[in-house]
Amino acid sequence: MTYEPPKIWSWDSENGGKFANINRPVAGATHDKDRQVGKHPFQLYSLATPNGVKVTIMFEELLAAGHTGAEYDAWIINIQEGEQFSSGFVEVNPNSKIPALYDETNGVRIFESGAILLYLAEKFGSFLPADPKARAETMNWLFWLQGSAPYLGGGFGHFYAYAPEKFEYPINRFAMETKRQLDVLDRRLAESKYLGSDDFSIADMATYPWYGALVQNLVYDAAEFLDVKSYKNLNRWVDDIAARPAVIRGKMVNKSWGDEDQQLRERHDASDFENRTWDKIKPADAE
Repeated sequence: MTYEPPKIWSWDSENGGKFANINRPVAGATHDKDRQVGKHPFQLYSLATPNGVKVTIMFEELLAAGHTGAEYDAWIINIQEGEQFSSGFVEVNPNSKIPALYDETNGVRIFESGAILLYLAEKFGSFLPADPKARAETMNWLFWLQGSAPYLGGGFGHFYAYAPEKFEYPINRFAMETKRQLDVLDRRLAESKYLGSDDFSIADMATYPWYGALVQNLVYDAAEFLDVKSYKNLNRWVDDIAARPAVIRGKMVNKSWGDEDQQLRERHDASDFENRTWDKIKPADAE
């Protein structure tokens, strides 16, 4: 049946698939709740989705590189329960999307994952090359990711995995675009160890959580459908990054699903990875 759009669109709160309960056509807070503040210079409000993982990987990589000033408190934001619409969260990110970061050292708020990566890279002088050519190439790929990932997640992922019904046209449309993006990455990684240069950078931190998860079949259950194994250079890059200890830690932070020993729902100290995973602190009556 062909859909005929009305002259003026109106919101049907029951229509929208898996995330219909948290999607709405207006911005702003829905309830009052102050943001939580810990003891460290950086306060991160996030969840271990691909966009959230970008930032926790960056923090763990900075700490591993010896930047003690990059210590952070990571507070979990349950987006299914609408916690991103609290007044405290909206003060940090008026767009009500995770991740959101507050720098307590200077009172600066930073939202949008790419902006957070760039802010931290510049603040600590790490994971962003000083050489102008390498820096420009790194920025190229960082912004490529920020423009491309919505086609993977909001396009392909939504219609293939989350939409209330499966339709051939949008799945084919966004599968084609996702395959094209995979080929773009594969060709780049045939000529360079990492995306920006031969050094690991914020471009890789931004891209890995999305396309690495796709290659590893951790999102959408679409690895076979998209024949991701055929992208040999991309697979090499994914395996390389997945083995980095800081990446392994970063993927655990603010995670509330999967293996319980891989869930560090809040992170306030490096020792939390050993002592505060969900398998160790889960209340007896928790699901």
